[in-house]
Amino acid sequence: MSGPPAHKMVHLEAINALPSQYKDFRTVLWTGESSQLVLMTVPVGGDIGEEVHEVDQHLIFTSGICKAIVAGEEKEVKAGDLVIVPQGTKHNFINTGPTPLCLYTVYAPAEHDPKSKHKTKEEGDKLEDEGKDEAPEWAQPK
Repeated sequence: MSGPPAHKMVHLEAINALPSQYKDFRTVLWTGESSQLVLMTVPVGGDIGEEVHEVDQHLIFTSGICKAIVAGEEKEVKAGDLVIVPQGTKHNFINTGPTPLCLYTVYAPAEHDPKSKHKTKEEGDKLEDEGKDEAPEWAQPK
């Protein structure tokens, strides 16, 4: 995607993502001018990684169980739950279950390159550290 998406409906069927369908750690599904939809699958014992974004983040869990740590508060989160992390808030999500954790996350505005697909957290972290996983200029606040 070289520029903003067309002004038309985007329809994703069977949105209840399961780890058997999505094995990669991070897959960007759609990037718009004000938000971005990303699918994540966190392996057993893995985590998203403690981080702080300068964007709002909404996480919708579709499979598994985890410990959410947001602004120092801990809570068990499971499939069917939604967690909102306001911009500037330290957070991490640790897979505590016996199966991979699957979730959708909406960043507002975008956080990643629209073409991002990272097989592992380590791959994603490396690309972010190298500045190779940045949201496009057209998806940044004006």
